[in-house]
Amino acid sequence: MTGKQNQPPKARAKRIGFALASIALIAAPASSAVAEGRLVKLPGSEPAAAEAPVAMVPPAALTPAPAALPATPLIEAIQPETQEFETIGSGMASFYGRELAGNRTASGDRFDPTALTAAHRTLPLGSQVRVTNPATGQSVIVTVNDRGPFHSNRLIDLSKAAADKIGISRAGSGKVEIAVRDDD
Repeated sequence: MTGKQNQPPKARAKRIGFALASIALIAAPASSAVAEGRLVKLPGSEPAAAEAPVAMVPPAALTPAPAALPATPLIEAIQPETQEFETIGSGMASFYGRELAGNRTASGDRFDPTALTAAHRTLPLGSQVRVTNPATGQSVIVTVNDRGPFHSNRLIDLSKAAADKIGISRAGSGKVEIAVRDDD
């Protein structure tokens, strides 16, 4: 052991106390600054001798508050961005079974039946697609993260969660319209 590690416990405690007090003074807000002419006793330190000079700390300078910004109406602040989708077709959709949970998808992700994802033969992986059930008008936006479906009359395979959102999971498949999000 060398240096500070070889110190007696009392010296080590004094050093740690000084470090903590220094941190507290640095982190303290200006309003809690030490008053002028006040002695500061550090934990674990010896009492100051009467003839020792006293550190003087000038009072904190007051700064004016920044100018207020005009308020934005809450309705404007929470308006969602309008997303433009281009309809690319309609056809039959089915959904992945839960037995495939955890398998790797074409994107490298593990399949999660509770996520809003889909498989499509040609759309780029990562594409955002709005899938609409024309019978009910229900829509869901999914992310393409896999390839498929590999069934001749299917347009898209959805996760179970996405199929539930548009109401086709009970039947196992259903007619849908799909639109891909424009990436202006």
